[in-house]
Amino acid sequence: MALDQSQVKHASSFKEQFTARAIIIGVVGSIILTCSSMFVALKASSLPWPIMFVALASMFALKAMGNTNVNEINVAHTCMSAGAMVAGGLAFTIPGIFILNNDAEFSILKVMLVTVGGTVLGLIFTSLIRKHFVVEADMPYAMGQAAAEVVVVGDEGGKQTGALFGSLGIAGLWTALRDWFAAVPAMTNFGFMQKFGSMGGIWWSPMMIAVGYLIGPATIFVWFLGAVIGDFGILMGGQASGLWDAATASGIKSSLGLGWMVGVGLAITAKEIIPRAKSIFGGMFSKGQAGDAIVPMRWAPIVILILAVSFIFVLDLPVVAVIITLLGVWLTTAMSSQCVGQSGINPMEVFGIFVMAIAKVACNLEVTQAVFVAGIVAIAAGLTGDVMNDFKSGSILHTDPKAQWYGEVIGGVIGAVVASGVMLVLVKAYGGGVFGSEMFPAAQAAAVASVVGGIANVPVFFGGLIASIVIYFITPRFTMLGLGIYLPFYLSFTACLGGLVRFITEKAAPKFAQGSTGNVIASGLLAGEGCVGVVIALVQAIQILTAA
Repeated sequence: MALDQSQVKHASSFKEQFTARAIIIGVVGSIILTCSSMFVALKASSLPWPIMFVALASMFALKAMGNTNVNEINVAHTCMSAGAMVAGGLAFTIPGIFILNNDAEFSILKVMLVTVGGTVLGLIFTSLIRKHFVVEADMPYAMGQAAAEVVVVGDEGGKQTGALFGSLGIAGLWTALRDWFAAVPAMTNFGFMQKFGSMGGIWWSPMMIAVGYLIGPATIFVWFLGAVIGDFGILMGGQASGLWDAATASGIKSSLGLGWMVGVGLAITAKEIIPRAKSIFGGMFSKGQAGDAIVPMRWAPIVILILAVSFIFVLDLPVVAVIITLLGVWLTTAMSSQCVGQSGINPMEVFGIFVMAIAKVACNLEVTQAVFVAGIVAIAAGLTGDVMNDFKSGSILHTDPKAQWYGEVIGGVIGAVVASGVMLVLVKAYGGGVFGSEMFPAAQAAAVASVVGGIANVPVFFGGLIASIVIYFITPRFTMLGLGIYLPFYLSFTACLGGLVRFITEKAAPKFAQGSTGNVIASGLLAGEGCVGVVIALVQAIQILTAA
């Protein structure tokens, strides 16, 4: 994405980017966003991307202080957003323990180790793989693109400012009317699909439409093809023809989608990461040589070993399960980077479920042990997906990745501690039975709990895995097929509308589509829903804490 940055104020030195005030703003924002993210993830079983909110919040706060630059803003919002997805990874997994057993013991030491451990592993792998996915593979990272657009337009002003903040205001107003006042519908359901168990419909989300627009038609139509296969083929076609019942169809759909995504992750690792392993991971073993890593990483193997020993003796995980977990984090952080880079979606709990299922089969883990594995993986993958967006924004704005990474370390670790503390407060206030209840449905954690027994259809899973590997080595065009198969249809269809708008405008109004106006408007739509979603989450969090 090429932005006109001729009038934008950049900082050339590390000290001008990684400033005390940027980190203070980032830390305060990380604490607030981590708390709100925990509540919204448990309450609404979803988590709005925080990047647009933190980009605007950082920009306004630093501009109010005066003499800032886009790179300092970028570092501040990297620090601020890191804790949000750490909270998501925790909220989407660990409550599954209490959903299965309301009287399960809550150990703050174990939960803290899972959360901090997953965060530290995510920090290590983001440093190692950033260059490959953000620079060399040049993934779209629609959220990161949009954040850079917002910062640049907000900094320089001019004619694009009206398009940005106009679309932001419209999307924000719509989101408030939809999610707070319930004055407009969130969904339009397709009844002819839902009678077959499909979540067919349109989700009236400016953010999702904007994601489809920014990603573009080539990728989005492959994604939608997966949705057609999953819902029209497996769910509807399979049941209508009498091949299987609803439960079997659902198991086939989820297993095929998961298998395809895992296969793509393995193929990326085999084809793109392992051949470059010396460059990517060499910094972990070479004195004073960072390789592809953002900072020298000779300390990383020691930290990973300390975490492994802690997982064995504190979490009571078998040695084999710990090895599977560490290898799983390596694989799923790459999968998360690819998935977020191409779709803007990070199914972190899915990655956790996958590694948990393997570890449980290999080691016959108890429920608590299995969920701990899922938690570590989901937290690492969640942090990675979020920060890769920040790194994309930084790449566009020419921010020093070292300054961003240090901000990520501070915001991520603080977020891990805060998220663990929020969960402790909830359990002490309401008891373990609050998870899975009307107050905190925690749908993702319930999904983790439901598949502790394993993958629904193992043969289909491995069929999808093998097929995706073979096809990836022929052509990488179908990497997003599995995500379309796995996700609810309404998400894929809504994103496809954005891709369709991009396709039409490229044909009918090429100057609009190929210039920056379309991207600015799409970025505003992303920012509007993202910011209002975070504000609503903050209000709900305050209300719940006050009630407690």
